[in-house]
Amino acid sequence: MQSYARRGVHGQTVEILAHRVLSGQIPEGTTLDIAALRHELGVSLTALRESLKVLAAKGMVDARQRRGTFVRPRTDWNLLDADVLRWQFKDRRLTAADRALLCRLAEVRSIVKPAAARLAALRRTEADLDAMRTALTALQQDNIPDETLKADQAFHGALMAAAHNELLERMDAMIALCVNYRDDLTHRTHARTANLLTRLRPVYEAVRAQDPDMAERAMRDLLAEDGEAADKPVTADRSAHPDLPYVSEGSDKPALALPAGRQRPRYVTPD
Repeated sequence: MQSYARRGVHGQTVEILAHRVLSGQIPEGTTLDIAALRHELGVSLTALRESLKVLAAKGMVDARQRRGTFVRPRTDWNLLDADVLRWQFKDRRLTAADRALLCRLAEVRSIVKPAAARLAALRRTEADLDAMRTALTALQQDNIPDETLKADQAFHGALMAAAHNELLERMDAMIALCVNYRDDLTHRTHARTANLLTRLRPVYEAVRAQDPDMAERAMRDLLAEDGEAADKPVTADRSAHPDLPYVSEGSDKPALALPAGRQRPRYVTPD
């Protein structure tokens, strides 16, 4: 699905409305007061409607005669859409919904990645091996966290390509996006990239040897190590500072405060 244009009044309006829906500020089932939203946000009816069309395309809102525009149940939202994922983690806080989503992400990874490694061992070509070796070589040469992370992503991308299943590749792209947001939000990047070459090599060797059982087992071990390396520091940090927002000084995160003199509109929730 195509991403929307994020610039200008339209983009800002989409961002604000999406954030409010995903954060629960506008609950599921709520009917929107369009006139009040126009006044609060200071936008035209056309701009507001176009913004709501973006959310509608992602399953977040809908419109019905006599009821108006309302927030659809979360089960209807396209949670794997790239924009929805970005909005979900936009404010750099880990809400209960965020934590639940990350737990589900871990479950999906534990299912998809080992299965993909097994297929890669069965289907890989010499070109696939070359791509994985190139990523491992980059890991060996780079000590810069950002470059190491890129090499890690390149290795996993080559591994998924070696499975020769385009649906798995697309699913993994969304998983990788979620993992990147997780690492960014919880400062896990350093833990995730530590000793990566040592941890990735068993996966490569199993795929090279065309041993599907070993490849699956090596990937499960890798995911387990990733969880152990990342979870412990985060648990300690968040328990000590549960209200600390994960936003760095000088962040370009757009403010969601209301303009001076304007009040937040009333939302009508169903009985």
